[in-house]
Order: sequence, then structure tokens, then C-alpha cells
Amino acid sequence: MSQSFTRHPRPHSLADYGWDEACEHAFAPHRAAGLIPARIARAERGSCQAVTDAGIVRADIPGTADHGDPSSAPCTGDWAALRPAAGGRAPVLHATLERRTALVRASSSRTSHGQVLAANVDTVVVTVSPAVPLRHGRTERMLALAWESGARPVVVLTKADACADPASAEEQVSGVAAGVDVLVTSAVTGRGLDTLTAVVSGTVVLLGPSGAGKSTLGNRLLGEDRLATGAVREVDGKGRHTTSWRELLPLPGGGVLLDTPGLRAIGLQDAHSGLEQTFAEIEHLEQGCRFTDCAHENEPGCAVLAAVEAGEIPRRRLDSYHRLLRENAYSASRTDARLRADREATKKDITRHLRATYQFRENRK
Repeated sequence: MSQSFTRHPRPHSLADYGWDEACEHAFAPHRAAGLIPARIARAERGSCQAVTDAGIVRADIPGTADHGDPSSAPCTGDWAALRPAAGGRAPVLHATLERRTALVRASSSRTSHGQVLAANVDTVVVTVSPAVPLRHGRTERMLALAWESGARPVVVLTKADACADPASAEEQVSGVAAGVDVLVTSAVTGRGLDTLTAVVSGTVVLLGPSGAGKSTLGNRLLGEDRLATGAVREVDGKGRHTTSWRELLPLPGGGVLLDTPGLRAIGLQDAHSGLEQTFAEIEHLEQGCRFTDCAHENEPGCAVLAAVEAGEIPRRRLDSYHRLLRENAYSASRTDARLRADREATKKDITRHLRATYQFRENRK
């Protein structure tokens, strides 16, 4: 992937990266304090590349190692307040503005914290390659992630030129993407790219596994080969992770593109609302269940099971719903356990402090 922003034919302002009146209003207290607005284009350990009206700068991020919760650490897409450079040193990231939306997955380290993939996103493009066997469970998982973020999901079938029956693939994916635009595209023939350009808006994130064609699709949206692409294994359609970090790039027709690394694992983190929207038909049917706490497993009078038996809902989809609910519940339980542990640790610190104070007073008597 290209590591330079400065090769673009014209300089960009913050407005090109999404700065608007709402951002200006939220930033007002920081501007009064002499800070300058910026958007984080790439976040690294201890520093970041940030877009300002004066150009791209590298800013230091103080106290990076002290972030107990990684989800609170600055990430690509954040709006930030920078303290200007002084004495030949780099500017310093002073604060980040409240996120409007956030694409969050369970941490790959399997801790109770979530990992923010991108902040302040408007459109999440879920890429699916029909050139290999479709994995609907993975698509449902990515859609839950996208819905939960607060952004608008769009499913894009890539590599239509390498698919024997794109119409069948579109029909299958549409069956698991209720309420979501499903577009068929080909970066080779140009099919569907004009429609995709018209559908996406604002900050656009490409989400999908390695080999799904994200970077190639991104290059077509950018109008130039800015994102590195790699070969895909014919046996399973998997590719190398040619994108190793998240980076913001302005789109020629307006808006910003954020290419993410291919995700081998997409764990859900507190995504109940996203699951409700992804499996909207199941959520709707359960209103007709006899029991309000029906789990749709073997209860009598279950409207969801009746729909499965009637062929209205595939058994695979209900199984996927159960699996993702269990995963999300487990993630929530870990978070609750961490919060309880944090509260207990705080209580113990207060108790130790009080004991030390009393002991000090006793010794002075």
C-alpha cells in the first residue's frame, strides 16, 4: 500500500476529509484554547499521521501505553485537537472529539476490550467475492458489525467477471442482507462501479476478508492505483494481507475512502442492535411466539421454528443467529466481569488509602 499522501495532484483541506459545521461546533472550545483541528489518517503506536488545513503532519500521541481500554485510543477517522509544534518538536495530540460512529470488533487478543477499526464512518462496504464458495455466516457477521457501528452497510459482490452465475450469487446474498443494497461489480469490466459510486457517501470503509478484492475495488473508486493488491490462491480464494494498516484517502468525487486490512477473524463486541437489524425477520417473527422469552430452540408455539419448518427461513440462518447471539453474550459477560473487577480494584485502592491515613494519624499520636 502507498505510504504517502503528498503525491495527490492537489492539496486537500479538512473539508475534503469530512469537516463540517457539526465538527466546527464540537471543536469550538479547543479552538479557543489555541489548538488546531485535524483528522487522524493513520494511527500507530505513539504517533499518528493527521490531516490539517496546512497539510499532513506527524503528531505524537502522549501516554499511549497507559490506555487501559484500547477502544479509547486514537484511531483512523478520529477528529482530533492538536497542540501546535513548539521548539522544533512535533505537534501533540491533545484530545479527540466524540465519535459519531465507530466500527468495533472484539479484540484479536481475546481480552474484554473491543478494537476500533475506524471512527466517524458513514458507509461500510461489505465485500464478498462470488468467485469462491459463498460463506453466508461470515457475511451476516460483517453486516452485524456494520449495523452496530451506526453507519449504513452496502454489500458489494466483487469479481463478477470470475463468477459463473453472478445473478444467482446476488440472489443468495440478498437473502441474508435484508434492507441492504446488494451490488454486483467487476473491477475488470467496470460493471456496477458507477452505481457503487452513486450509492456510497461520506467516509467509506471497505470491510472483508483478504482476497475479496477490497483494494482493487478501492483503486477503481480512487481512479488510480493507490492501494497495493496481491495474488489470490485459486484453491480457496484467500489472499495476502496487502493492506497492513488503516488509512484515509480522499475520493475524487467527494468523500473519503478507508481501506482496512483483510480480517481473518471478526468477533462481535456488544453488537445486540446490529444482530437485530441483520436478522430482522427473526426478530419480527418472535413477536408471535407463545413465550416472551422464547429461545427458538424447542419451545411449543414458537413462530420462528414454525417459519423454519414451513421453509420461510433457512435452518442455516437460524443456526447462524443462535451462534452469533451466544458469541455476543459471551463478549458482554467478559466486559461485565472486567467492569466488576475494575470496581473491586478501585474499592481496594480506596480501602488501602484510608488504612494508610488512619495508621499515619495513629503514629502521630
